Amino acid sequence: MRILVTDGMDKTAMAQLREQGHEVVEQFYEPDQLGEALRGFDVAVVRSKTKVRKEHIDAAKGGQLKMIIRGGVGVDNIDVKYAEENGITVKNTPRASSQSVAELAMGHMFACARYLSIAGHTMREGKWEKKAYGKGIELQGKTLGIVGFGRIGQHLGVMAKAIGMKVIAFDIYQVPVISEQLGIPYVEMDELLAQSDFISVHAPAVDGGALISAENIAKMKDGVVVINTSRGTNVDEAALLAALESGKVRAAGLDVYADEPASNVALYSHPVVSCTPHIGAATVEAQKRIGQEIVEIIAAM
Repeated sequence: MRILVTDGMDKTAMAQLREQGHEVVEQFYEPDQLGEALRGFDVAVVRSKTKVRKEHIDAAKGGQLKMIIRGGVGVDNIDVKYAEENGITVKNTPRASSQSVAELAMGHMFACARYLSIAGHTMREGKWEKKAYGKGIELQGKTLGIVGFGRIGQHLGVMAKAIGMKVIAFDIYQVPVISEQLGIPYVEMDELLAQSDFISVHAPAVDGGALISAENIAKMKDGVVVINTSRGTNVDEAALLAALESGKVRAAGLDVYADEPASNVALYSHPVVSCTPHIGAATVEAQKRIGQEIVEIIAAM
């Protein structure tokens, strides 16, 4: 088959595909060129940069395209329903990057608790701000509320419990056996908002507005820490910025943004924001697992 890789892929996995007789083309296409390009490939492998929308699927009709694979968890950058209505299968790799994203979320929690981002930045400016950043907090004994308790949320919950945090979770789809096995109870959203010292979002993009909205921020404890490594639209950035300015939210750890590359300078440059440029799955180990999962998906076609 002819396989298009638009946003990069583990080199070992691409070599495996070529050894199996497939032609693998690594090429990014701008939106106005993508649809026509897809006509000449059996499989398209994308990550978050490439968006496959209705117009691209329409342009690809009558061509070879049989499958789109998202190398990662979320598929909101693909019009899944429309693709499948037109005979194109959509797959993702939900298992491969869960640990990497969970570890990044935990890293942001530590960074927010101890001012690691801004303290390091000021030292590189030749300053010694020991007094300013000497009022950190410990994670042990604090309550972590996980919004979205799938694979990533579960990994984070296990790590948080290991360092002595109390963990609670909210999910619209509850699996009692997982809750029991991990010792992490499900609660209603309002209860999670009211009880949590740290809130970490691991839900897919949702319709109907942000999960971290002005209304929900008002229900949180004063001094709460908010972490988002899911989708940028899950957080109302204006509401979060206002809460950071007022002190309602102590700090925030962000890996995803409403617009990417991030354009909200006031938010990502705020002194109590720990920020990264959407690197949740960007570990050597995760990329190898993603590549291997893609190889397995293609082999099963």
